[in-house]
Formats: sequence, C-alpha cells, structure tokens
Amino acid sequence: MLDVDDLKTEALCHYILERHRGTITVQKPDFALRKLKVIITSALELSNQKGFETMSLRDLSRATGVSMGGLYAYFDTKDTLLKMILSEVTAAVQRTLSVPPPEVRDDPVAHLKWLIDAHVRMTEAMQPWFTFSFMEAKKFPRAERQKAIDSEELTERYFAEVLTRGIATGVFRSDTSPLLAALIKPLLQDWYVKRSKYRRRDVPIETYIATVQEMVLSACLTDRRQ
Repeated sequence: MLDVDDLKTEALCHYILERHRGTITVQKPDFALRKLKVIITSALELSNQKGFETMSLRDLSRATGVSMGGLYAYFDTKDTLLKMILSEVTAAVQRTLSVPPPEVRDDPVAHLKWLIDAHVRMTEAMQPWFTFSFMEAKKFPRAERQKAIDSEELTERYFAEVLTRGIATGVFRSDTSPLLAALIKPLLQDWYVKRSKYRRRDVPIETYIATVQEMVLSACLTDRRQ
C-alpha cells in the first residue's frame, strides 16, 4: 500500500530541509518546516496563477508574509527554489516506484499493474508538484529543464524494465512495441494535467487506474494471460 503521508507537502518539505541542511540557515527545525511548507505551497500556487518565470520573490514574500530576508534564509535565488522543487519530485518518484512490494516483484503483470496504480496515486497526492513540473518545464532554465526530462525518463525506465522482463519470461508478447513504456507516461500524466476533466465526468481514481491498466495490458499480454 502506498504511503500517502510520505507524499504530503509537510513530509516533502522535511526531505528538502534534510537535503539542504548545509545551506538553509534557519536553526529551529519545527519553525523551519512550518515556514518552508508555506513558502513551497505559495510558490506552487503563484506559479499556477501567473507562471514561475513571471513570479518574483517579492510576490512570494507578499503571499507568504515572509520577509525577503526570511526567504533568503531558505534559498539564495529563485533558481535554487526551482531546484528544490524539481529535485523533490524526482526523489519522490524514486522512493515510490523503485521498491515494489514483495508480492508483485516476481510477477511482471502484477508489477506493471502496481506501477500504474502507485504512479497515479502518487501524482494525486502531489498534484500541485507534478502539475508545476509539467506545465512550467518549457520555461525552465536549461539545467532545470533537463531535471524535468530526467524525471520523466526515470519513470519510463521503471516501466521498460518490467516490460522487458515480462517479454523474456513469455508473459508479455514478443512483438510488444518498444514504444509502449514511453506511451504509458502520457496516460499517467493525463490524470493530473487534466484533472478537472475527470472531476467533471465524476471519474474516481480507481476507475482511471483500472482503465489504464486494462489498456496497457491489452497491448502486451500474451493470449494465455488475457
């Protein structure tokens, strides 16, 4: 079962504090965590409203009630804030998808279904973070844009590895398209990028997960497993 608590903003900010302990100058851990949660939440909201490129640190200061000096205690530039957010998205993908439960690890079909389920639920829990990474990616500086691309490719590799193992063991068809792992990603992205569409249609997350699982398996399962 996915640990959703580990994907909440407070937990993610705790990871950021741990990762940047050498540069964040706020000394009191509880205070630092509360303020960072406000800063990150506001940065994601402002980016959704006006774009990260347009958002200034002064805008962020007004939205959070944190002085400019207070913001600089967490990061020296807006680019550093961007790196914090993107690095945490990638780290969350690694924590969530890299270690499947023992009961699915040796079964490519169960593992593939678990990856789809875990990814959709992860992005549901972290929707503002993933929407930010997707919508703003084209405007990121080159290094940060590459981070976003690397995160997408990491997800694709997890799926490709399971598909390759399934083909090798005869569970998946030998003629399974080598593009299938890449094509799964847009299906997963649609849930958080076009969330309002599925909300209007009253599509629950369980239905979306089951539909994606069925579509993907129909493209690779051998006849004996269908």
